[in-house]
Amino acid sequence: MERTIGQLAKAAGINVETVRYYERRGLVAQPEKPDEGYRCYSEESLDRIRFIKRAQELGFSLDEIETLLEIDEGQCRDVQQIATHKLTVIRQKMADLERLASGLDAWMQRCQSTPDNQSCPLIHTLLGDNSKT
Repeated sequence: MERTIGQLAKAAGINVETVRYYERRGLVAQPEKPDEGYRCYSEESLDRIRFIKRAQELGFSLDEIETLLEIDEGQCRDVQQIATHKLTVIRQKMADLERLASGLDAWMQRCQSTPDNQSCPLIHTLLGDNSKT
């Protein structure tokens, strides 16, 4: 099924400017413009955009997605290497976020135990004034 850029964007759940951005990056091929009428995008273009969106949902950057698209099918070892690296990065971010959550939780508990008429220890810590915490 051939689609205009607007129809393609709607079918993919993105906006037209995103399609144009993907074209500029070389992630999606821009079809030839006929002498009259609009460019027509193929089902392959829609499939490619869906691939990009699914990969983004898994945390891949557009640079990584470009590499995955270049690998194409049949080179699973290369894809696995990229995915393994991404998983390591995600797990590190999760550990960092867990440390941040624990630290913030500890400060919130200190704030909850501080009487209302005293200054907030979290605010003083954020201001760099540790003499009042």
